[in-house]
Amino acid sequence: MQTANLLLDTHVLIWLMNGNDNISKKSQKLIEYARQNGNIFISAISVWEIGMLEQKKRIILNKPCLEWIKEALSFGIRLSALTPEIALESCQLPGYTAGDPADRIIIATARVESLTLLTCDEHILAYGSQKWVSTIDAGSSHL
Repeated sequence: MQTANLLLDTHVLIWLMNGNDNISKKSQKLIEYARQNGNIFISAISVWEIGMLEQKKRIILNKPCLEWIKEALSFGIRLSALTPEIALESCQLPGYTAGDPADRIIIATARVESLTLLTCDEHILAYGSQKWVSTIDAGSSHL
């Protein structure tokens, strides 16, 4: 099995770490293969997004947020920094009209770092279908 370097969307990381079955078997295999080869990443903005989701009680983690993030990173997931190139790219995404800043930074990370974005987000998947960014639908069904 060969795959590009993977960037996990925030919800995919949460599902992965919580053992959620919303990730398709095919995507689980891609994640495991990428993890074993050191080719799996999250955007730095995902750390912020998870912290905000927990603070707003939209997710409940089984341990303090920082411990949860450190556990994810010890699982072999690498952190992609928010560089000036990524920050500026997020402001200039060709053909992308959705406004969520975290999604824009995640897409920009995938574009700048040449990563394939694993997501179930319909807006991002539609953007990927236009070939602006490489995407894979992570879900067992569209959610």
